[in-house]
Amino acid sequence: MANSSIYAQVAIFAKIVVKFLYTQGESVMKNKLRSSFNTRQYMVSSDFEVFYYSDRNFRTLSPHAHNYYECYLFIEGDITMEIITGKDKTARHKMSPGDLMIVPPGIMHHAIMNDPSQNYRRFVFWISKECCASLTQESVDYMYLMQKAEAYHQYIYHLPPAQFHQVESKFLRLLEEISADRYGSAAARHLCLCDLILTINRIIYDEDHKQSESDELSLFQNILSYVESNLEDTLSLDDIAGKFYVSKYYVSHLFKDTLGISLHQYIIKKRLDECRGAITGGESITSAYERFGFRDYSSFFKAFRKEYGMSPKEYQNLYSNQLIK
Repeated sequence: MANSSIYAQVAIFAKIVVKFLYTQGESVMKNKLRSSFNTRQYMVSSDFEVFYYSDRNFRTLSPHAHNYYECYLFIEGDITMEIITGKDKTARHKMSPGDLMIVPPGIMHHAIMNDPSQNYRRFVFWISKECCASLTQESVDYMYLMQKAEAYHQYIYHLPPAQFHQVESKFLRLLEEISADRYGSAAARHLCLCDLILTINRIIYDEDHKQSESDELSLFQNILSYVESNLEDTLSLDDIAGKFYVSKYYVSHLFKDTLGISLHQYIIKKRLDECRGAITGGESITSAYERFGFRDYSSFFKAFRKEYGMSPKEYQNLYSNQLIK
């Protein structure tokens, strides 16, 4: 009995030592992979960029938007995230460790520092629209969360501790591979990138669809991919239902149950988002709305103002002024 008690105490002590050494090793690795923050809010790489930041006395940045997707995992600090989706449409969220934020292109946002003296730690991941399109060709499963953010305007999720550490480890693995100069690094970076994105999407999807069937998931993802690839064409409920050999009523309920909006509303939102990206990229308003399936300016104007709280011209001017600043 005495020996058993000693063995048990030794085992507990060993676990504590291993956990301490692992934590110390992880801390050293994080410091090694930490990026020095700069105010650059544009991509240099054509595919993706990833950073691990740890700052004190961080200065609040002005609201800004990107022409790429941003994924942000909050670790530590005292900040409030402000997201601006249109005129008089502002949401604020007090960030907690484990909060995950997905920001699509064109969405104004910034972190407000409540207490700059506290250490502010986070992972930041940028990925271009072109890289997303390439990944979609491999599998539509990579784009679930990004498509949901654009369609449903839900940008922030909270990861429980186990899932948080899982995603954190994927970030660190990708950063480690980028920093290393090893054989097959390009292939390994791509694998790590896909692993990170798929892990995030799987966690959120599993939480959203605990009762979903796999065939329903496949259909929904395929319809999303088809819509996104054919926004310049005529897209009707009847045509899409026929394309996938299912009832149009089934498609209607699938979208309503999954995203909370109809297929028609989803198509309008995607077309508006493409128009918004086009006009902020220099294309004329007329060319943009005609290219993405709006029959006339009046219907486009009403839909745009309803979605973003301002006219297309006002939005174009606001975006131009932000770039000038």
